[in-house]
Amino acid sequence: MAISPLDYFASLVRQDNTIPLFEAALTIAQDIEPSLDIEAQQIEVDLLAARLQRRLPVDASDVHRLRMLNHFFYEELGFSGNINDYYATDNSYLHQVLHTRRGIPISLAIVYMELAEQIGIDIQGVSFPGHFLMKMSMQSGDVILDPFNGESLSRNELEERLEPFLQQEEFPVDILLAAYLQPAQPRDILVRMLRNLKLIYLERMQWQRLLEVQQRLIILLPNEISEKRDRGIAFANLDCPAAALADIEDYLSVRPFAPDAEALKSTLPELRDASKRLN
Repeated sequence: MAISPLDYFASLVRQDNTIPLFEAALTIAQDIEPSLDIEAQQIEVDLLAARLQRRLPVDASDVHRLRMLNHFFYEELGFSGNINDYYATDNSYLHQVLHTRRGIPISLAIVYMELAEQIGIDIQGVSFPGHFLMKMSMQSGDVILDPFNGESLSRNELEERLEPFLQQEEFPVDILLAAYLQPAQPRDILVRMLRNLKLIYLERMQWQRLLEVQQRLIILLPNEISEKRDRGIAFANLDCPAAALADIEDYLSVRPFAPDAEALKSTLPELRDASKRLN
């Protein structure tokens, strides 16, 4: 019996310390292309990494490897940010990013970090506000990279990027900057990637696509009850009242006094009636 795409995804993200980020992120595309050959996509990246590895001296330093990777990724392969269609959903599906060489910071970073790992350098994701970044730690200090173009960012540039998000903060900017530059864990990266898609599909009221995203978010965040609420809303808009009712009632049982509780309670009678009619 073939494993379903959701079960496959769940098997990949079960343990925090063993999540294969690139593979797990790649499987998200099975929501739009169920027959996508995951192994073929992985092989494509493996071949790119092997191509670059052959050019590197055995004793190449991390800095040299980083420079070679930057040139290979951005100049030779032509990866870059999709500034002309930033909110296209294809920017979040890795098989499309590999095909078009265009993406958003987080999807470009996932491909970049996979190549980096295969050539022996440790690049970590940074869940910076507004724009996902990458970090390479060295004895001389951390190098912070912009996945859009591979450029390293100075402390002043980072503080400028952080400034719009600090209006309500009471802590000094240097303390906040250090906190925001902590490495992001694979689960957190996948959540951010999916929530990018969630915002797009919600805005476009593409409920089936939103439901698919919500199914994966619930796998990643089983204790985050608001994700179950949002799945319930998707179910309701897809005329699946029984499933919607179960999710929304679960949410209300945990958060009976949430700001949206009264509005959600008002939908319950209609959902119950619709569920009875279908039964």
